[in-house]
Amino acid sequence: MNENTYNETLDCKGMNCPLPVLKTNKQMNTLEAGQILRIETTDVGSINDLQAWSTQTENEFISYTEENGAYTFFIRKT
Repeated sequence: MNENTYNETLDCKGMNCPLPVLKTNKQMNTLEAGQILRIETTDVGSINDLQAWSTQTENEFISYTEENGAYTFFIRKT
């Protein structure tokens, strides 16, 4: 993924469960099918939480990366 392959960014840094998932859900509702949301968090629990949320909502979990305790996720709205 590069900076030109997503449509919006959601900053959830400093938030703990369940806020990153709740805010992701709210933001995804504003996107059109096929658009990609980039989510930034610092909560390690977001790895499992966002993957499970994506499966439950049938959105495509594309990838995540970790760098210095910060996590970046890419999810495509289906």
